[in-house]
Amino acid sequence: MKNLLAQRANPDVTSALSGLFPTDTHPDAISFAAGSPRESLFPVKEMQRAFHDAIDQQGAHLFQYQSAQGNPELRAKLAARIGKWGQVTTTADNVVLTVGGQQAIELVAKALLDPGDEVAVEVPTYVGALAAFDLYQPTYHAVGLQADGLDLDQLEETLRQHPGIKLLYTVPDYHNPTGITMSVAKRRQLVDLANRYDFVILEDSPYRDLGYTQSPLPAIKSFDTQDRVVFVSSMSKILMPALRTGWLVADGDLLAAIMKVRFGSDLEATGVTHAAINVFMEENDLDAHVNVLKNHYREQCAAMVAALQADFPDEVDFTTPQGGFFDWVTLPAGIDAGKLLTDQIIPQAHISYVPGTNFYPNRDSHNGLRLCFTGMTPDEIAVGMKRLGDQVKAAVRETRPVF
Repeated sequence: MKNLLAQRANPDVTSALSGLFPTDTHPDAISFAAGSPRESLFPVKEMQRAFHDAIDQQGAHLFQYQSAQGNPELRAKLAARIGKWGQVTTTADNVVLTVGGQQAIELVAKALLDPGDEVAVEVPTYVGALAAFDLYQPTYHAVGLQADGLDLDQLEETLRQHPGIKLLYTVPDYHNPTGITMSVAKRRQLVDLANRYDFVILEDSPYRDLGYTQSPLPAIKSFDTQDRVVFVSSMSKILMPALRTGWLVADGDLLAAIMKVRFGSDLEATGVTHAAINVFMEENDLDAHVNVLKNHYREQCAAMVAALQADFPDEVDFTTPQGGFFDWVTLPAGIDAGKLLTDQIIPQAHISYVPGTNFYPNRDSHNGLRLCFTGMTPDEIAVGMKRLGDQVKAAVRETRPVF
């Protein structure tokens, strides 16, 4: 038992979330670290009314035990939504409501993984997924990203060399942490690879509604022909994180395996919250609310990209997201973004971000960093990015050769 607990507590295995969001108490501090939506955009009054109406409609019964799979009316609405925006043909019976998208990821990991199993992840990748997978001590295979998503040539070569890969994790829409979106062609090809090499795809897509220039692309799940894709999303980014409501879509044996582990850990869904979200969707136009979010976040994203272009040196590369919450910055290879943050940027500029090392399963890349733009106004972004850019310029100057 002690050996097992020591393995589970090993900081090399389970510390993905430790120290992820550095803090600075200086009055001028600006944080680009936490991936938080903008609080002023929360539909607080509408949600308050939805909770009241849900209680009025169901009375005491609302507080009784509910289905572990979640509110059936809300599941039906979500099935229709992913059918409309993701071209996934499904029903409420295939939707499972979870405590945030994070629980959905962990349920899939628990249903599929044994210690030492092989898992493919795009790099960089979402740190919360690494935290969920790390509990099962997998063997990771890192696959790079291209401008249009996962490098499928590299993935196929990895699959040839490691045919035991059981699970592939991807964030195809406005990726966390890079902001990249996977092309439709690659989504289709990825499913073909899964069918040929017999692995499960975990498609994590909490940002898919937040595209600034186009409607959501067809989900990877829409190309699923053998029930081997699990689609995961969340209400955290389009409503409120504290609602703690995520959801997944799965079929056949995969759904049965997920529900088995769900019953082992959680017999009761958060029925009151789910009922309130269901009423909110009946009483309000969720798509209209999402459009408000997109209009704000589009301006904030543009402010960050403009600042990267104006205030950062030519040696720095960065993505240009078309949606979502994040921009990814790559510094010259000789600069450690984590060390730079703690030694210079926080104490001198009072700016924080997430060092890129956290987004790699083997913690073996050090010159990237993730910036979140959704929590601040364009003016605040401009001020913070100017201070950050000045520090990065100074660090880059120190790495330039002297002739």
